[in-house]
Formats: sequence, structure tokens, C-alpha cells
Amino acid sequence: MTSIIIAAHNEAAVLDRCLDRVLRDTAVADPAQVIVVANGCTDDTAAVARRRGVTVVELAEPGKAAALNAGDAIATSYPRVYLDADVVLDEGGIHVLAREVERTGALAAVPTRRMELSGRSPAVRAYYTIHSRLPAVVGGLYGRGVIALSRQGRARFGRFPEETADDLFLDSLFVERERLVVTSVTVRVAAPMRVGDLVRRLVRVRAGNAALRDALPGVRRSRQSSWLTDVVLRAPWLSPAAVCYVTITLLAERGARRARRTGRIAWAHDRSSRTTGGKA
Repeated sequence: MTSIIIAAHNEAAVLDRCLDRVLRDTAVADPAQVIVVANGCTDDTAAVARRRGVTVVELAEPGKAAALNAGDAIATSYPRVYLDADVVLDEGGIHVLAREVERTGALAAVPTRRMELSGRSPAVRAYYTIHSRLPAVVGGLYGRGVIALSRQGRARFGRFPEETADDLFLDSLFVERERLVVTSVTVRVAAPMRVGDLVRRLVRVRAGNAALRDALPGVRRSRQSSWLTDVVLRAPWLSPAAVCYVTITLLAERGARRARRTGRIAWAHDRSSRTTGGKA
């Protein structure tokens, strides 16, 4: 049996779709323990989850780390899958991830990521043209919204740290031979609709990553020139997209520094990608 933990903060608009796939997959494959941790919600997230018959935990305060830790506290099975409510896996994807963890002996496994870019602004599409080709993104455990851990993989740490960068934290725990990107499974991740939405998302991500690296110095640092050396120099025709990528990255970095300086780092949603029209 697999335990699936979904940390959900005001996800009523997308949680039904997430649970549709999860419950359908677990009905035809191995049974699973599904736990939704509604944290700091002001919408009907908890009620949506209860209607679907899954285990529901409610926390008064928002915070993904606390939600993941609360789910872990009652989870009983492995592999353990941490799933964001706003992503869509291929049909049967959770079962395949869990099976591949057990079959290969990998400590951590993720699906291949596909960004949903339909209807997005040209600058947003240009940003992801570069970002999706970065080696750290292609082979890393972060930015996918779903990670499966074996029992041995979960034993690598105690609790999720308070910093918001949970997927970067998990990425830092495993070397290349211990992780697996399952190419037969795709997760669709909705990109922000507009540049402003993207910058706000990146500010939160970059500020959270910086806070995590300060707290845990061993966390992998990004190679800032990778967009040039690993992408553009190998595919010069992507240079126009790189201009957008660099500009948006610099704007986000400036915003992240301001957020850290003022102490205003929050786990907030990009609402533009959380409507049925903006989702995969």
C-alpha cells in the first residue's frame, strides 16, 4: 500500500480534479492511504476532501512544511508520495512511480515534467523554453509537484524544515544514483498566465530556496550560468527566449532579496494557474 500526502492551502478549485485521478488510479491498482492536510484554509478545501472519503487533517495556520509533517505523522505505508493538489499526473502515474521505486531500489522518484503553456503570454512561454532545458530542472526532484520516496529514502530525514522549499530540500538529500526520473510518467504543471504572475511565483520560490540554503548549507546551489553554457550555447536559436529568461530571473531575484530583507516570505498561490481555464 502507498501513502499519498496532499498539503492543500485553499485548493478547493482544483482538489476535486486531483482526487479524481488519485482515487481512480488507486481503485484499479494497489489500494492507497490518501491524506489531505488542509492548512490555513478559508475556502471549502476540507469539505471537498471529506466528500471524497479520504483522510482529512485540518491545521489552523497555513504552511506547507507543517502540513507535510502532519500528514507524515499519520501515514503508515510506503512508498510515500507527496503530491501537490494543482498538478495532474498521467493516468496510473502514482502506481507507476511507486512500482518503480520498489522495482529499481531508487530512494526517490519523480515523473517527467511538462509545462502547460497554452494561453500563456509570449514572455512566459519564452521563460520556460529556457528553464525547461536546464540540466538541474531535467534531472532534479523539484518543480514537479510530486515526489515518491521509499522507506529508506524517507528515513534520510526526520521532519520537513520550516523553510518553504520542500522539494529543493528533498533534492538535496539524494545523489544521482539514488534518484530516478520515470520517463514513462508525465506530470502536467500549469505555468502562470502572465509575466507578473510568474515573477511573483519566482520571488516566493527563490526567497524560500535562499532561506533553506542559509538554514542547511549543504543544499545544492544553482549554477547561474547554466542557461548560457548548457542551453543557449548549444542551441543559439534560443537566444531571443534567453533575453526574456534573464530579465524575468533578475526581476525575481531582486524581489526575493527584498522579501527576505523585509521578512515577507509567504507560501502564496499563483491564482492565475488555479482556475479550470488555466489548468492542464
